[in-house]
Amino acid sequence: MSYVDAKKEYAKYGINTDEAIKKLKDVSVSLHCWQGDDVRGFDTDPNKPLTGGIQTTGNYLGRARTPEELMADIDEVLKLIPGKVKLNLHACYAIFDEENPWVDRDKIEPKHFKKWVDFCKERGLGCDFNPTFFSHPKCDPLTLSSPNEETRRFWIEHGKACIRISEYLAEELGEPCIMNIWTGDGFKDIPADRLGPRERYKNSIDEILSEPYDFNKVKPCIESKVFGIGVEAYTVGSAEFALSYAAKNMDKCIPLM
Repeated sequence: MSYVDAKKEYAKYGINTDEAIKKLKDVSVSLHCWQGDDVRGFDTDPNKPLTGGIQTTGNYLGRARTPEELMADIDEVLKLIPGKVKLNLHACYAIFDEENPWVDRDKIEPKHFKKWVDFCKERGLGCDFNPTFFSHPKCDPLTLSSPNEETRRFWIEHGKACIRISEYLAEELGEPCIMNIWTGDGFKDIPADRLGPRERYKNSIDEILSEPYDFNKVKPCIESKVFGIGVEAYTVGSAEFALSYAAKNMDKCIPLM
């Protein structure tokens, strides 16, 4: 079906497709930076295995290996995408150098993303953000739902750090930052206890969102996890959990399905 034919069909229902497309041009499409390097990031061993049910191997031929390569690839992508675009960063894309040496994920700060802010400013982009709750030695393999208090505390502090970074991105770039909370927590086999992990997960998210932030600038959201490699039988952050949590906490987060 051609656009002309589709336009006529939509018109039967009172829909003006030309006007709809005009509105769409003002909607920012979030460009996922991790598509450029197969979700490797820059904060841990580049040859590490990917965890959390990630549906990639990290071995895509020609993937970006440095921040400079990734930025150059994003520039190429921006030439090909129509409309308005926002960059979308994961926390594992923090940029460390001699001035700002490596820290673990629970200690990252806005300064580790200044080069990304400069990149976005030069191109007129906003920026969304994601804590990285996977592919890290502190996954046991659970994160926010782990029964281990030390593990859970590490990831809660990571989430709080990401709230602060998200507010920095929003303030520097002049538009709201959507901060997406997603974990790959789950099990390959059916667990005896389905409630316990979700109770711990809820409490962890509650604590992350207790970090002060301006809801007009930072829009935390809860994304569900369907299933993935190694978490085929049970996911803690199911669609029902994520949507219900967002519905109950509309004053401080939004849903992302």
